Amino acid sequence: MAELILHPGKERSLLRRHPWVFDTAVARLAGHARSGDTVTVQAADGRPLAKAAYSPHSKIRARVWSFDVTTTIDHAFFKRRVAEAVARRAALPELTRRATLPALDGQEGLRLIHAESDGLPGIIADRYGDTVVVQLTSAGAEKWRTAIADSLVKATGCARVYERSDSDVRGLEGLEPTTGWIHGEAPAGAIVIEEHGVKMAVDIVVGHKTGFYLDQRDNRRLLAGLSAGRRVLNCFCYTGGFSLQALAGGAASVLSIDSSQPALTQAAENLALNPQLAAARAEWRCANVFDELRRLKTVGETFDLIVLDPPKFAPSASHAERASRAYKDINLMGCKLLAPEGVLMTYSCSGGVGADLFQKIVAAAVLDSHRTARIVKRLQGSADHPVDLAFPEGEYLKGLLLQVE
Repeated sequence: MAELILHPGKERSLLRRHPWVFDTAVARLAGHARSGDTVTVQAADGRPLAKAAYSPHSKIRARVWSFDVTTTIDHAFFKRRVAEAVARRAALPELTRRATLPALDGQEGLRLIHAESDGLPGIIADRYGDTVVVQLTSAGAEKWRTAIADSLVKATGCARVYERSDSDVRGLEGLEPTTGWIHGEAPAGAIVIEEHGVKMAVDIVVGHKTGFYLDQRDNRRLLAGLSAGRRVLNCFCYTGGFSLQALAGGAASVLSIDSSQPALTQAAENLALNPQLAAARAEWRCANVFDELRRLKTVGETFDLIVLDPPKFAPSASHAERASRAYKDINLMGCKLLAPEGVLMTYSCSGGVGADLFQKIVAAAVLDSHRTARIVKRLQGSADHPVDLAFPEGEYLKGLLLQVE
């Protein structure tokens, strides 16, 4: 097995159990390793530190599979790690009852593997009913595709596994996009899940991420509990997850805006799956959100509850300045459109914008709107999206629930 030798002092992050080895930390590769091969990471003094997947094309030169250097990285390793990740989700209902957090039992959409935070860097797996959608974004994950798929089938008993390895980050690893069925066949009809009593169709082939934003599950339920009798504005609504939960919570009206007509068409179809919801209270509008917020202000519209859940504006810290302007813009307009004592639910899913910076951006927007706001609750991803304490980068979704005077 090849050895990845670090520069002196560059072992500190690994000793803190951070799973990434950057190219600038590497002094040399001793031996031969191809993309995705397992290497032993060594400190400059020869101490073995970890077993990791080698990625010669990426700035993240290696991703740690195990900090136990006696571990063998083979099919059995993935069978064990995947089973452990699935078992952690199965244990969550009991855990969350004790902690008075939302339970996950009975949910048909669930994240099974959350990459580094489950000890499986570059691997995302989401379950939609009896279908698992897997996304492999690293060279190491690519090498072990078959073992990962087999392990998911064994751990879940699901009928099929679909691969959605088409994200841009694969290019940074020197990998081509890959999609298609890797176990089982396509179901006869649409994949439909039920979330908190609301049915949603999930397009795993062309939908965002693996087809749906499972990380917002708990926040959608929170919105339902806040919506009764309120005029709700849902910006960047995608296929209507927040919108339908607002209707389920008794919203007086819900205006949903997105720039994608196909997404809005799917949202309307999702509403039709739920005859118990008051469809007459819903409006779907195809528009640029930034422009439409200004137009709504010009015509004097106001809302009691506004959801701002934009796409990723800053994939990395280098994009943070430009992203900050975009986040401030939509939050400023959101504040201007809120009725007195209105509620703003605002999010960032940008890894390049941390929670502290995001709060400062929103605070500046509130100040410029000449309003006063108070944080009612800090928002994050649902419980099946855990964050390893040694890997803060895993906490990409952050949000604020604000009461605005």
